[in-house]
Amino acid sequence: MKGMEWATVATAPDQLTAEAWLQLLRQHGIPSRLMPADAVSFLGVTPLPCRVLAPRPRAEDARRLLEELTRAAPLAEEREEER
Repeated sequence: MKGMEWATVATAPDQLTAEAWLQLLRQHGIPSRLMPADAVSFLGVTPLPCRVLAPRPRAEDARRLLEELTRAAPLAEEREEER
């Protein structure tokens, strides 16, 4: 993927979340990586926000997929109110 143009598709609240999002994208056939400067931490995993990148031609697909897969399920109280 050398020479490929990458685009930011999301900013995760921390590196662990970003790593999980990378796996979701890769499982759906979308190459992805973290912005290298965001994941550098002398303490190991950083608790700071990390940008998730995908190839520019797949960026919109990646954004939609992450939005779909990370959408929170309704809370139990909300489901009760609907009845």
